Amino acid sequence: MATKKGERTRRNIVERSAPVFNTRGYSGTSMADLVRETGLEKGGIYGHFAGKEELALAAFDHAAGLMRERLRAALEGEEGALGRLLSIVDEFGRLVEDPPVAGGCALLNTAVEADDAHPALKERAEGAATDWLRLVGGVVKEGVRGGELDPGVDPRATASVLVGTLEGALMLSRLLDDPSHMRRAVEHLRDHLRSLARGPGKDGG
Repeated sequence: MATKKGERTRRNIVERSAPVFNTRGYSGTSMADLVRETGLEKGGIYGHFAGKEELALAAFDHAAGLMRERLRAALEGEEGALGRLLSIVDEFGRLVEDPPVAGGCALLNTAVEADDAHPALKERAEGAATDWLRLVGGVVKEGVRGGELDPGVDPRATASVLVGTLEGALMLSRLLDDPSHMRRAVEHLRDHLRSLARGPGKDGG
């Protein structure tokens, strides 16, 4: 029972800390912030994590995991490659007004802040970005292989354009407090993806 209680406490710390790190950033988050949000004393937090960095990594993994679950749920109801790609775009577009963790996209926030200052966090962000690109590229590759998308479509290039456009639109939307940037990006990407389809697929979604 003690182990299960410890796991619940650790999970609670991570869930309550994730919005703090995602909103304030690693450098802007103090132990006082974490103590206030978790309701635990500093010693209680350090009883489960070696330090702030270890907790920040766990918080990032938690936030990234929530986004993966969103995408997985969105893809479950779609059979064709084009439908899945459109679902990915739509789901990501919702991040502006309905992020899984307060503060927006953890990948974007962490990548911007970490850079070379926090190599462990940067490595986490790189891993999440790679997974994100592979997800999109994999769907595109299946679409090409199955004849749903034009044979000349490059999976890696398409993934790069899609992810880069969405992350850039999210940055502009948050920086300028104007979600129309994301709406335009989503509309543009939906049109672009449909243009990659063959035959009847161009009418999908």
